[in-house]
Amino acid sequence: MRVVVQRVRSGKVTLQGSVLGEIGTGYVVLVGVREGDTERDARYLAAKCANLRVLEDAVGKMNVGLREAGGRVLVVSQFTLYGEAQKGNRPSFSLAARPEAAEPLYDLFVQHLREILGADAVATGSFGGMMELTIVNDGPVTLIIDSVSNKE
Repeated sequence: MRVVVQRVRSGKVTLQGSVLGEIGTGYVVLVGVREGDTERDARYLAAKCANLRVLEDAVGKMNVGLREAGGRVLVVSQFTLYGEAQKGNRPSFSLAARPEAAEPLYDLFVQHLREILGADAVATGSFGGMMELTIVNDGPVTLIIDSVSNKE
């Protein structure tokens, strides 16, 4: 699995004009599932995201986590994180897991985040939906984190 974590001042995801999830200070987390990923990957990345300390402390250093700051997370599925565009101009998504394999792992990722941070601290989009995402980046601070089993 792969996540892109963006520190934000706010984030909102909509589907066909309806707001699905909205947060203030915290992280927008884009989640991609790769063929062969497991529950271990989902749990590892959820814990990693929940415990990241990239919010600023009183002196402006990235040293504060979500719980300490009262921040929230907006989680959005994004299979295109496994797009390969090295050859040609049209990306291949052959590394991305099929929806029937990816959705349960995405759901587990969200569930584990909620167990760690509390249900109210985690908002989501719609798995596989064609969504609009509005983000006000803070910094900007963006991290790309791969799960343990995908370290090559």
